[in-house]
Formats: sequence, structure tokens, C-alpha cells
Amino acid sequence: MENLDLENKVLVGEGGETPPQELPEVQGSAPSNNIDLLLDVSMRVTVELGRTRMQLAQILELQHGSVVELDRLAGDPVDVFVNDCMVAHGEVVVVDDKFGVRITEMVSAKNGKAAAS
Repeated sequence: MENLDLENKVLVGEGGETPPQELPEVQGSAPSNNIDLLLDVSMRVTVELGRTRMQLAQILELQHGSVVELDRLAGDPVDVFVNDCMVAHGEVVVVDDKFGVRITEMVSAKNGKAAAS
């Protein structure tokens, strides 16, 4: 007895086994062509200016115009993270009255050292 599910296109033989299906041919299986599949993936990019520790009471006292002291100086490099993984260091720039980051060095994930660009 054979079952045929036309909606899901699954064939089941007499012993309940599914016959081997042919794999679709992958055109352009070179790695350079496969990267095109990932180009539309959204990722969260975060730029960290610095960090600080504050007590809850201090946080509750914050208001518009408050200044929070960070652990870095003005002009120090900022860290660039992609999905919580540091990928680069950069410097803050202003372009058309908006802030941006100019990448100054990429961080290698393999050995943790930065490669100057």
C-alpha cells in the first residue's frame, strides 16, 4: 500500500520508508556566489562610547541635561559591535549634523588582535 500526499509531495512506500529524493542542483556553488544569500540579513550594530557604574539612586536623579562620566576620554577610539561581538575600533565623526563612526581598525576574531586599515 502506498500513501501519496500531494500537498506536501511526500511519497511513502510499503515499508513506511521514504524513497530517496534528489537534491536540487546548486548553481554557482562557489563561495562568492553563496554570500549573496546573506546580504539581506539584518544585524544589530552598536557603537560603545564608554561605560560607567552608577548606583540606582544616582540613576534616579538623572534628568534632562545631566552629564554621565564615562571611563574614556573625549577623542578616544570607540568600539563597534555587531550582534554583541566586537568587530572594529573607530572614531566619532560628524557628517551633515549627524554623528557617525569612521572605522580605523578591524578586530580579528581568530587571534583577538586588530588589523590596521
